[in-house]
Amino acid sequence: MTSQHFRNAAIRVLAVGFALAGRPVWGQSADTVVQEAAKAYPLAAKVNPLIGTGGHGHTYPGACVPFGMVQLSPDTGTEGWDWCSGYHYSDHSIMGFSHTHLDGTGCADLGDFLFMPTTGELQFEPGSKRNPDEGYRSRFSHDQEQACAGYYGVYLKDYDIAVKLTATCRVGVHQYNFPATQEANVIMDLSHSIGGGTIRESKVQIVGDREVRGYVRKSGWSPDRFLYFVARFSQPFVKSGIVVNRKLDESAKQAEGKDIQCYVRFDTTRERVVVVKVALSAVSWEGAAKNMDAECPGWDFQQVCNGAMESWNRQLSKITVDGGPAANQTVFYTALYHSCLAPNLFTDVDGQYRGMDKKIHKAENFENYTVFSLWDTFRAAHPLLTLIEQKRTNDFIHSLLGKYEQRGILPFWELASDETWCMIGYHSIPVIADAYAKGLRGYDVKKAFTAMKHSAMQDHQGLDEYKKLGYISLSDDSQSVSRTAEYAYDDWCIALMAKDLGSQDDYDLFTRRSQQYRNLFDRSVGFIRGKTRDGAWKADFNPDHLPADGASEYTEGNSWHYTWFAPHDVEGLIELMHGDAAFIKKMDELFVRQGREHADVSGLIGQYAHGNEPCHNYAYLYVYAGVPWKTQEKVSQIVRSLYTDKPDGLCGNNDCGQMSAWYVFSALGFYPVCPGQPMYVFGTPLFPSAVLNLENGKTFKVVAEGVSDKNIYIQSATLNGKAYTKTYIQHADIIQGGTLVFKMGSEPNKQWGLAKADRPYSVPGQRLTLMPYPAGSQQVFLDTMTVEFKCDDEGARMYYTVDGSEPDVSSLLYTKPIEVNQTTTIKVRAFKDGCWPSSVLSTTLTKKALNPAVEISGLENGLNYVLYVGNFRRTTEFAKSQPQERGQCSTFDLSVAKRSDGFGLEFTGYYNAPEDGFYQFWTRSDDGSRLFVGSELVVDSDGPHSAQFASGFIALKKGYHPIKVLYFEGSVDEVLEVYVTRPGSQRELISSKDLFRQK
Repeated sequence: MTSQHFRNAAIRVLAVGFALAGRPVWGQSADTVVQEAAKAYPLAAKVNPLIGTGGHGHTYPGACVPFGMVQLSPDTGTEGWDWCSGYHYSDHSIMGFSHTHLDGTGCADLGDFLFMPTTGELQFEPGSKRNPDEGYRSRFSHDQEQACAGYYGVYLKDYDIAVKLTATCRVGVHQYNFPATQEANVIMDLSHSIGGGTIRESKVQIVGDREVRGYVRKSGWSPDRFLYFVARFSQPFVKSGIVVNRKLDESAKQAEGKDIQCYVRFDTTRERVVVVKVALSAVSWEGAAKNMDAECPGWDFQQVCNGAMESWNRQLSKITVDGGPAANQTVFYTALYHSCLAPNLFTDVDGQYRGMDKKIHKAENFENYTVFSLWDTFRAAHPLLTLIEQKRTNDFIHSLLGKYEQRGILPFWELASDETWCMIGYHSIPVIADAYAKGLRGYDVKKAFTAMKHSAMQDHQGLDEYKKLGYISLSDDSQSVSRTAEYAYDDWCIALMAKDLGSQDDYDLFTRRSQQYRNLFDRSVGFIRGKTRDGAWKADFNPDHLPADGASEYTEGNSWHYTWFAPHDVEGLIELMHGDAAFIKKMDELFVRQGREHADVSGLIGQYAHGNEPCHNYAYLYVYAGVPWKTQEKVSQIVRSLYTDKPDGLCGNNDCGQMSAWYVFSALGFYPVCPGQPMYVFGTPLFPSAVLNLENGKTFKVVAEGVSDKNIYIQSATLNGKAYTKTYIQHADIIQGGTLVFKMGSEPNKQWGLAKADRPYSVPGQRLTLMPYPAGSQQVFLDTMTVEFKCDDEGARMYYTVDGSEPDVSSLLYTKPIEVNQTTTIKVRAFKDGCWPSSVLSTTLTKKALNPAVEISGLENGLNYVLYVGNFRRTTEFAKSQPQERGQCSTFDLSVAKRSDGFGLEFTGYYNAPEDGFYQFWTRSDDGSRLFVGSELVVDSDGPHSAQFASGFIALKKGYHPIKVLYFEGSVDEVLEVYVTRPGSQRELISSKDLFRQK
């Protein structure tokens, strides 16, 4: 449907008294549910769930209630990145309606228990988008589709069936208005899955003539999850059957297997409406039946739908806005709606739930939840819920602690009581710390603190190096820079909680660790960047580089996207950039320097990428440097240009509410730059009036006098009638109720917020002295070597040792380059008054003899190769794989693989060194590579990553030396280039004339 069509649909959603000609006329009747809802449930009717279903929003349009277990929604596709929710606005056929969906994620899963009403001949294949007639799919039109909060309706053209969907917390309710026919079917597909999950086992039972029960155990993004359903029908079915492995048995009443569908058939010549209630449980069929009996005992579809819309009206009334264009209100209430879809209830009505250990547990005095997209939602989605969902936030933390008890670690990205291990950091911690800092403590605080510390003291995902070196090195883990920065912030959250609980040792440990982001900040270039294990900066650094497959030392981004990530120490970041003026200048460059779109990097304003989470607080950082008017400009630009009321109205994945929560906060006029610090930084309000109706019965009102598309600049402010000059507000000021008034204007007031006393502040604790680093990268020598060390922290002094001991202020003071004549390990540490001593740099300078050349004859130009096929993550995995092909080539040529993804190559031969001396070998590879000369590993660039250089030195005698290069390619780009820097020369590609193999 065109943009104009969608605008018309949006008007239908909003209009209270829209003319009959404006309603979508289905094959049987006009759907008036949304129009009627606008009268009784005006806030629910302002929500347009179709926003985000186009572009890369990855939202679903179906029916649910706030934080419900059921998300009953149409599926139009199950494969492809833009079908992570099962629905994309570009499609024109529906394969059915399944009961579980993910909101706005970048990975696909769920889509459980597909129900599809049909007429006539039975089909058990879904068919294709190109030709729906190949299966049970049906064509549909967006003109005959409606949705609001708690309701979805669509007309299936191919079957002349009007479908209406609604839900309770644990029950999905379908209403099918069939034509008059003796062949009205409901197909149930237990093998259906979004994202291609594997069915480990499934069961179905047909019970009498009104009930069907099903169960699946699946592996997908969630490695091992269980789900049961009980479906009951409002009228008896006259026929049924079960399909196992695509073979229909009309007489079967139960079956087990890995590929199961079933159907029931109705005679609708007298009663055309069939209502289907489908209750879910992760525990048992009995649990599902209890859920249905408790929540949906009757058959009145409209009554259930009214209940769903009432629950949304109540939820959305927690923040009300007035004034401004109708489109802005649609976007706002839809954003608030999208912020309240997840986490999802995962407890039956009797309190039972399935835990991370796969055992059945009983929730005592709390509700258990699932779907914790923590890398995304710790930033704004969870902080929003600390304002409007305080009791539920306590339940979220209870849930996280239960998962910790069952699995031994706090969740990373939890789905259906499974750990997906997706993304980085340990961001359960800021969710807990933020709630704690805001006084939400309806859980075992000591257990929470123990869980936080325990999760931060593991050795996985680079944590072992992070603890040992003070950063994660390039060679230890992909995404090393991003991991280091995010671990540092999470550690700050632990430190603040430790301080409040009186644990000084823990406070000191985690405060120090929270400063380790500084170990990767290179003041000479003004960016955060990767380092080797020996402390040398990454060669060939390019802050703009964004690999096509996203694999690098940065997570879904580049150095522009991560240099600003120190939310707990923005003042320290300003100091690293040499003060306010330099910081502001670089921030300005962020928003104008040309960036490149990528699946995970979208919504670009220069290099600023609003379509992905790392950038989300950056527009607010200007306020810390005394120029809040620049924040007002940027936030206004983002709010007004990157959020719309169209299907593609989200510029990136909604990510379980994070993208929408950013909008909610920003439309109110403030944002939680640093969760864990109970403070919100001012931006610019969108609406003339907004009211937060708080759980404690108080209200907090935000008034923006004169606000408009032009009047975006704050001229002055008052709080509860008194002049207010600060550019932030404390959480406590909001919770105790009151009125914040902004006076707006069309020109910036550059004096407002300029004074340091009025700026938001950081609470970093004692800062960490910047880490020393070697001036060069060579670490091997023949006779003697001189090494220089640098520290970019003004006023710092470096001390070093050569005996293996840890440097302190009684060690040797570094005053000039150090000369060595034997293999030596030098440890260097910087000290600065008032700061923590730096992390220790340890570098080993190795004295080498020239490696002798081999005596060999019968050579010809070229190399031998061995091809391996598989999904490798390291070249060391070749040893477990069988060679697929052996052959010869002239140089390090990837074309011999005859494939673009999923392979490995081992090149072997001889390199002819033209003279004695040190040789620096390089690889530039995507993905991993390792280079050996003889038996010595010279270049180690193993692991999945984008195209990057790595190098190493070796001393060679003139002559032939065995050379071996191992390389693997995972996906997207395949790159392998091998270079050498000969004594006294520049780096150059190794020529085929210097490579030999035996004839």
